[in-house]
Amino acid sequence: MVLENKNFKLNDGINDFNIKDPVTLKVKEFYQEDPFPNYKIDDNKHTILQIGDNNWLMRELKKFIGYNKLFIEVGSGTCQLSNYLAIGTNNQIYAFDSSLQSLKLGKEFAEKNNIQNVSFVRGDIFDKIFKDEVFDFIWCNGVLHHTKNPHEAFKCLLPYLKKNGYIFVGLYNKIGRFRTKFRKYIYKFFGKEILIKLDPVLRNIPKKNQDKINAWIKDQYTHPVESTHTFDEILRWFKMNNVEFINSIPECSSFNNTKKKFFEKNSKATFIERILQQFIMIFTSFGAEGGVFVFIGKK
Repeated sequence: MVLENKNFKLNDGINDFNIKDPVTLKVKEFYQEDPFPNYKIDDNKHTILQIGDNNWLMRELKKFIGYNKLFIEVGSGTCQLSNYLAIGTNNQIYAFDSSLQSLKLGKEFAEKNNIQNVSFVRGDIFDKIFKDEVFDFIWCNGVLHHTKNPHEAFKCLLPYLKKNGYIFVGLYNKIGRFRTKFRKYIYKFFGKEILIKLDPVLRNIPKKNQDKINAWIKDQYTHPVESTHTFDEILRWFKMNNVEFINSIPECSSFNNTKKKFFEKNSKATFIERILQQFIMIFTSFGAEGGVFVFIGKK
């Protein structure tokens, strides 16, 4: 077992740690009513596997992880990624989140589809829960910008990572999120229907799947705790905490084209190139779908 802290209770098979921090509790309550990203009514092992295999990053991530590894998804939500990565491997996957309701949905899906190599843990990212240097990979996408102190949250994760292990950090970009910020004002004054027409993610969700529509709207447009960040800020995080920069999505320079080689060492580019790339995000699918960028580092 990788748990350092034994002060938990079993809640329907989920290792449930008490959460005391008011900001974390606020975020947890936010996701109770509409867990994110949620499942479609007819989702099963086959559909989750198909969705993952059709996403080049998820597909390549699964190949990169390989076999017989320990992987943790921090901020797993309803655990689609954790379940996808567990299917067909002998890796031990840990789904970690502050929302018990979200984890229950992920665990129910795993049980229904006989996925046995995922463990579910509820807790606060700022609490010491896992042992040091146990995980080969830490995935934390779309999470740190919903905490009281994103850099401190990042630092709390690093001790869990083995030497030469990889950490993936996904955050809202200060520049690239412009379109979502603009749509927030439209939503505030004109409501849900016009937002569905403007948001490309919502346009692709069937109208009958209102739970998924509501979950996306809440996560993107009404979240009570949200911050935005820049490429250079995360590079500083890496440098301050002895993490080697490997690559990013999008790349640090628009002149690079390493989409299919995300796990190979790439250039940080120049400051001007990094700024330019973040402005370019506004006009691409990155900016259209929330302005998230991902950095990969090696401990």
